[in-house]
Amino acid sequence: MASLRGSSSSFTQHCKYDVFLSFRGKDTRTGFISFLDGFLCDKGINTFMDEKLPIGEEITAELLEAIESSRISIIVFSENYASSAWCLDELVKIFECKKNGQIVLPIFYEIDPSVVRNQKEKYGEALDKHEQNFNMNKVRRWRVALKEAGNTCGRHYKKEYVFNDYFVISI
Repeated sequence: MASLRGSSSSFTQHCKYDVFLSFRGKDTRTGFISFLDGFLCDKGINTFMDEKLPIGEEITAELLEAIESSRISIIVFSENYASSAWCLDELVKIFECKKNGQIVLPIFYEIDPSVVRNQKEKYGEALDKHEQNFNMNKVRRWRVALKEAGNTCGRHYKKEYVFNDYFVISI
């Protein structure tokens, strides 16, 4: 199993969390994410999910700080991920942190990476709607991050999911 602890790089020395989980709650929170988080925690991996935010804290600042202070970000792309501006902002931040040494692992949950990469189907529809409500520069950053994520080697899950040491090795 790949070690998530003990690295001597300057990036990992300031990390508060082993893994930041980025996901669209309405698609995956009560099933896939709950099982993934439980699996990782059982392996001694310290995860961050938005439900761990302290009550009364500003969500945006806390989420961005959690991303910055994680060694690894796991992004679970599901059908409605791109419909959430929060998710897309997290995605941009995650890929900024990747440039500083953070490991990024995409999981394509019941969706093909080409849909993410090329912003097709619901991803394309969501971004078209976002263009009506957000600054074009912001939407452009979202599109670039989605393309980069879709081009990043990741894991694919459809309907069923089994977590084992193969998954942890990927981390």
